[in-house]
Amino acid sequence: MYFYKSILKCILFFAALMTLSACGVDRSDDPVVAESDPRYRVVGTVGMITDVVRAIAGEHAEVVGLIGEGVDPHLYKPTRNDVVTLSQADVVFYNGLRLEGAMTNVLERLVAAGKPVRAVTEVILEESNYLLKKEDGSAHTDPHVWMDVSGWMRAVPVIVDTLVAYDPENAVTYEENAARYLEKLEALDAYAREVIATIPVEQRVLVTAHDAFQYFGRAYGLEVRGIQGISTESEAGVRDLEELIDLIVERQLPAVFVESSVGDKNVKALVEGARARGHSVKIGGTLYSDAMGPGGSYEGTYIGMLDHNVTTLSNALGGKASGFSK
Repeated sequence: MYFYKSILKCILFFAALMTLSACGVDRSDDPVVAESDPRYRVVGTVGMITDVVRAIAGEHAEVVGLIGEGVDPHLYKPTRNDVVTLSQADVVFYNGLRLEGAMTNVLERLVAAGKPVRAVTEVILEESNYLLKKEDGSAHTDPHVWMDVSGWMRAVPVIVDTLVAYDPENAVTYEENAARYLEKLEALDAYAREVIATIPVEQRVLVTAHDAFQYFGRAYGLEVRGIQGISTESEAGVRDLEELIDLIVERQLPAVFVESSVGDKNVKALVEGARARGHSVKIGGTLYSDAMGPGGSYEGTYIGMLDHNVTTLSNALGGKASGFSK
């Protein structure tokens, strides 16, 4: 009986999606909507995408994010409200590379309904040497490309091209906004390289809750070790913890880090394990990995998120960082 109820729920869910998708396509013909807000609506799946789209679209679009602060996109399952929001959007941006996991089927159905849906990693996919592979032997790639500022800059042209195609009248504005934003990202990238270089070489090791910082490490010269794998769906075993404790003690690392969207239990176990072996290691701070900081805060922007991460870990690992100029 439970099986049939589950099947019925799935049928009703996707039937609602297709119905709402059709309604979403005709949204511009609704005089009430048009009069109340002349802007078109853009939806981004994760905050890092949403923030960049806002910077480029400016006042011409209402930009809405689905997955909020402190929420793990690897485990996130779309709600009925999410389906409505996506279906009523005029344009949808997502990361791709399997980051959104359970949302993939919904996005595919939006594409089938004729809605502009773009993965911001499209350009990166064309660069065969850029993407990092998971270390579990699968063909899946690491989706955390926003951790490398120069990598995330590659998402900007995809966003610009999509907005220009949808709203060509404001093409110049989108291109000018993008150019200004890219200048800020170039400065942020330079800041990251500068301050991480102040960390003593033997201490340039970033130990975190899960393996979300490999692009970051490659870009800025850090060895990165995560307790869990690239996806937080993986589980950390006792052997994994023991190996990391060995590393911490042998390298005399001063700090390890927790993440805002991942539980801190395993990181605390590392601290206790190192202490039991006579080495005092502290939790150097909370880093933002799969989600940005609180909405409305500096850390709730992409630039603020990366600035926080770079500044926090540099100071905790023995470097000198005063913060990126806002």
